[in-house]
Amino acid sequence: MNDSATRPLCVDLDGTLVATDTLFEGLLDLVRDRPLSALAVPLWWLRGRSVLKAEIAARAPLDPARLPYRDEVLAYLRAAHESGRHCVLATAADERTADAVARHLGVFDRVLASDGTQNLKGAAKRAALDEHFGEGGYEYLGDAHADTTVWAGAAHASSVGLSDAARARLASKAPGGVHFDAPRETASSWVRALRLHQWVKNLLVFLPLLASHRFLEPVLVLQGVWAFLAFGLLASAVYVMNDLLDLAADRAHPVNATRPFASGEIPLVRGFVVGPLLVAAALMLAALVLPQLLGLLVLYLVANVAYTFALKRVAIADVMLLAMLYALRVLAGGVATGIVLSPWLMAFSLFFFMNLAFLKRYADLRILERAGQTKVAGRDYAVSDAPLLLALGPASGYVAAVVLALYVQADPLEALYAEPRALFALIPLLVYWISRFWVRAHRGLVRADPIVSTVTDPVSYVVLALAIAVFGWAALGTLTL
Repeated sequence: MNDSATRPLCVDLDGTLVATDTLFEGLLDLVRDRPLSALAVPLWWLRGRSVLKAEIAARAPLDPARLPYRDEVLAYLRAAHESGRHCVLATAADERTADAVARHLGVFDRVLASDGTQNLKGAAKRAALDEHFGEGGYEYLGDAHADTTVWAGAAHASSVGLSDAARARLASKAPGGVHFDAPRETASSWVRALRLHQWVKNLLVFLPLLASHRFLEPVLVLQGVWAFLAFGLLASAVYVMNDLLDLAADRAHPVNATRPFASGEIPLVRGFVVGPLLVAAALMLAALVLPQLLGLLVLYLVANVAYTFALKRVAIADVMLLAMLYALRVLAGGVATGIVLSPWLMAFSLFFFMNLAFLKRYADLRILERAGQTKVAGRDYAVSDAPLLLALGPASGYVAAVVLALYVQADPLEALYAEPRALFALIPLLVYWISRFWVRAHRGLVRADPIVSTVTDPVSYVVLALAIAVFGWAALGTLTL
């Protein structure tokens, strides 16, 4: 019999059995649920990494059922357990976390973990394994450079996510191991994590230029571009922050579970670095180029923090805040360019984007309904709320259409349009577009993100082309009644 089938199988946790780092998972839970306690993290860290892990685990115990386990590794572990092999969870994670995972999986005979005094990593982990099983008396399955010392003491070196060259080096020193692939962090991963496709929302900063017919003035266009970039950087930072603090909810969602941080495609520690850097870049850009925009960027950031920590879990209030964040971009465009905004434009923006925010929530409920779920994790919505949102959403959109109708006949538009009456043609286009999207959402044909659905919808481009034609018609003054 091959001795690899009889030796104890010792498996690492972070990055190996699960595609995440449980220390950062716990830290994020602590920040989200007990932010005041999180202020003590630097003091715990100064006392040592093992103390840090113990303090976080005591205050923010992880739910092992929501961790992103690597299916192939778990299958290998279950097969070893069923064959009678002695299976050991050998991890630098705190013993509370390790014990919880072991109880959840039910395949480990022993747990070796950090205990608040000793950080069981690298040489310390090897010493513990050698003491229990003897040098060269076990198979070790790990994933990181810190495991090199442990692999050197193992009879069989198994790995997760290593390059072909690294696997070859391991095989030459400790043959007989198994090697598993793992999703690699790529540029595409970051494109999705930063939601670069969502930057289309920031085109709203150019709306004041278009509405005032000053889009041919290079200086103002450049100011709009700077505002676009600043809001894009800050919005991406907010998406990173939300994804980090929403890991449990995302993993419980049939679509959001594939997001780079939730799935483990991008290590959590990267988000801790990239998020603050993006915030700093956005604020620095505004301070250097558009200081008049700095206050609105800070307001945008504060509003998103309030949304992340509280308002996202308050039904209706979350939708209203999302609508205001859309409208804030329009206001920022006016501030950046010095263009005074019409109250009609702001009212239209608020109701139109409230319609989109309701659409996002409704489409999400439809996705969960098809997946057999009844409640949105981390939100104050249930699938049974869908009919209510189906009423509130279109109503908000139709109010936007009414505001547009009042604007066309109430404001003196002769200075901007030769034939302002032509703008009435925008109203049926708007009502059609809103109604069609809600019909598609009701049929389950709209993704949870209406922005993505819009930019990938050919009919939306036809409606946009017709709207542009209407504006041209009004500007040229060819309408005669």
